[in-house]
Amino acid sequence: MKKLGILVALFASGCATTQTSVQPADAFFGRMSELCGKSFNGKLAAGDDSDASFASAKMQAHVRTCTDREIQISFDVGEDRSRTWIITRTDDGLRLKHRHMLKNGTEDPVSQYGGDTTQAGTATRQEFPVDDYSKMMFTKEGRTVSNTNVWAFEIEPQKTLTYELARPNRLFRVAFDVSNPVIGANE
Repeated sequence: MKKLGILVALFASGCATTQTSVQPADAFFGRMSELCGKSFNGKLAAGDDSDASFASAKMQAHVRTCTDREIQISFDVGEDRSRTWIITRTDDGLRLKHRHMLKNGTEDPVSQYGGDTTQAGTATRQEFPVDDYSKMMFTKEGRTVSNTNVWAFEIEPQKTLTYELARPNRLFRVAFDVSNPVIGANE
């Protein structure tokens, strides 16, 4: 009887102390959610000659739509307001998609590209390798150079939010100052 009492006590104590650890993707999504409803100025942090228009343009990120499963960030470059980044929770991590709209309000043929996280990442950085849908679309649209893309978002709390596109011989980064939200820009 004494042995049974000890076993029951050990079992109960093991059950009572179980804690759920926060996964890096969940912590990252939580940090991104803290930016909801705010807008931020950005600047080109890395690029090449093909990015000259970004270097001289006013860039802003508007974290407009946030739910417990999805965050949408409009990315304005000068007067071009055609881009939206969509970060969605999946069963295995996070998904990033890029939505591009034409001036007439219809979706661009090169849109909805991106990928899912394939590694745990960290609470401050998540990477999204190109998915099969995107590779098929890039090939169809004659943009096979993008078939090796890896996108990333980094967040340094109270400092910067950085968007990144990387592939062989290409690195593009835009850093947004989250320490100084733009007042009245999230319209």
